[in-house]
Amino acid sequence: MTSRPKILVTSAAGKTGLPTTLQLLEKGYPVRAFVRRRDHRSEALKRSGAEIFVGNQYAVTDMRAAMAGVRRAYHCAPTAPNGLHFSAVFCAAAAEVVGFEHVVSLGQWLSSADHPSLFTREVYLSDLLLRMRPEMTVTTVNPGWFADNYLMVLDMAAQLGVLAMPLGDGSVQKNAPPSNGDIASVTVGALIDPDKHAGRTYRPTGPALMSPDDIATAIGDALGRRVTYRDISERMFLKALKAVPPPNFSEAAVTQLRIYAEEYRRGAFAVNAPTDVVLTVGGRPPERFEDIVRRAVASRPETRPSLARGMKALGSFLKILATRAPDTAAIEAEKDYVQLGRPLYVGDDSEWRRDHEPTVTSTALRKAA
Repeated sequence: MTSRPKILVTSAAGKTGLPTTLQLLEKGYPVRAFVRRRDHRSEALKRSGAEIFVGNQYAVTDMRAAMAGVRRAYHCAPTAPNGLHFSAVFCAAAAEVVGFEHVVSLGQWLSSADHPSLFTREVYLSDLLLRMRPEMTVTTVNPGWFADNYLMVLDMAAQLGVLAMPLGDGSVQKNAPPSNGDIASVTVGALIDPDKHAGRTYRPTGPALMSPDDIATAIGDALGRRVTYRDISERMFLKALKAVPPPNFSEAAVTQLRIYAEEYRRGAFAVNAPTDVVLTVGGRPPERFEDIVRRAVASRPETRPSLARGMKALGSFLKILATRAPDTAAIEAEKDYVQLGRPLYVGDDSEWRRDHEPTVTSTALRKAA
């Protein structure tokens, strides 16, 4: 019987929750995997040795039950407008657990008090909530633009040879995209050694800064065909997300991704990147973006070229052209999102600049955009 503490992983079937669970199990830690429902992902976790807990992560009663006998946890709030509610439920339940000692929280590189994105402001407030209980130590993992974000348009790149995203000039704005597995490795490193990582904030990145042109080239190499980056307007991007939404992509998420794309064009994701966090905390070299894409291509038969798939991709493109762009302001008003009088992108936020990169000024970020 293991003497290692049992670790709760919330959102255990998600992009970072699933690899976090698997990596913890590989290292011999008992894991309780909190999932919304039983499906092929939860069954895979069960076969790997995880204890599956099915429940509602927004319900205090379920969170209390999930935390029984747990001393550490991965706090992974869903990317949704109720993320702050999730965090409040988590904190309320954790406060009742005797011996609960450490939590690793998935945050955001953009996390700031006055950000235009409601989701990002809720991440900022969640981090404050988590750190209010002195008996519980916290490590925050703050990734930027995930490698996974580029894969939203992988099928169209595979069939039409175009990477169409609103990221600005193809040779200018850069990012060092981390894989889901690399983010998980940093989470796992902080969970298994809280004495070393308590109170720290880490930003996992890929091994190198890449421009959108570099990203397109890497996707093309993985696909075995030429892929060209095309900068598209925000309006066209929103039309695409409405006409051909990625799996599990909500209308609410559309309103926020628009804001994150603007941060990308302003150069926010290039600040302080790349880092050595995946190696020093996660214990492994960060994955190259091309290798991430190759793995995705191998698991997605729809990326293989064929006349039928090419015609389907062309049909999707025509559907995008014919779709009316969503009114993001109306969506936010309908959902009663909290609005700020003077929101600040991170390049204009002196507090964010001080904490993330003292030498970078708002002017420098704007010039890079």
